[in-house]
This record gives sequence, structure tokens and C-alpha cells, in this order.
Amino acid sequence: MSKVAIVMGSDSDLPVMQEAVDILKGFDIEVEVDIVSAHRTPEKLVDFSTNAHKRGIAVIIAGAGGAAHLPGMVASMSPLPVIGVPVKSSNSIDGWDSILSILQMPGGVPVATVALNGAKNAGILAAQILGSGDKCVLDKVVAYKEGLKLTVLEKGKKLKK
Repeated sequence: MSKVAIVMGSDSDLPVMQEAVDILKGFDIEVEVDIVSAHRTPEKLVDFSTNAHKRGIAVIIAGAGGAAHLPGMVASMSPLPVIGVPVKSSNSIDGWDSILSILQMPGGVPVATVALNGAKNAGILAAQILGSGDKCVLDKVVAYKEGLKLTVLEKGKKLKK
């Protein structure tokens, strides 16, 4: 089974990134989690990015705050799809610096970008990517989305009582 790697620039990003871990585990997708700092551990960044696909990783989720170089740097060196999660950190400008750093990638180096602190959606998107080639995962995503629909319908019924 394919794995999803979740990397972040600092352990302070873990409370946000944990949502991606949790949703993927809920889909029974194997997850590898690590701290890889674009600025403090550049050698580890290169090793991780250039070798992830050789270790069975199929999708990478990279979360970062502030200057948020991690997702783009990973994408520049990896042939895998990268999903960037902008994290509103203590040194952030309301998160806009992180959003724009991840969103504004140059042509040829795409990073799919989710909302500020949107790690849950990053996990769902990773599952959908895997589901495009794995019927078991696809079926779990379909069931999850059906559950979302049923939850909304039930809440609507409660409003009318």
C-alpha cells in the first residue's frame, strides 16, 4: 500500500498537521511523519525530497509557517504530488506570508495548496489522489463524503423541529 508522508518545519506545527495524520489513519492509509526544516536542516530536506518516492511514498503533505519554503522546496526536488499547508505561526503575518509563499510557485513546480491551517483537507486530498488508483481507498473516500452529506441533512432536519 502507498504511504503519505507528512512533514513540517517545526514541532510547533504538529497541532495543525495532526488533523492530516488523523484523517489519513481514518482511511487506513499508512502515514510517515517527520520534521524537515527547509532552513535549519537543508541536507535532510534534500535527502527526504529526492528519495521519498523510492521508499513507497505516493503523496507528500508539507506544512510550514512564516516564510513557508518547505512545500515548494520539496516539490522542486520530488517527482511526487505535494500538498502545501500554510500554518499560521507565531512569527506569521496573519498567515498571509505562509499562504502566498506556498501558493505562488513558479511554472513547473506545482504545489497544491489548501487553506490556512487546512491540514484536514490536505489529508482528504491525499486520500483522493491515492483513491484514483486504489479502489479500496476510493470506496473509503466515497463513504466519508456520503457521511458528510448525511450529517448536513440531519442537522437541517433538527433545525426544522
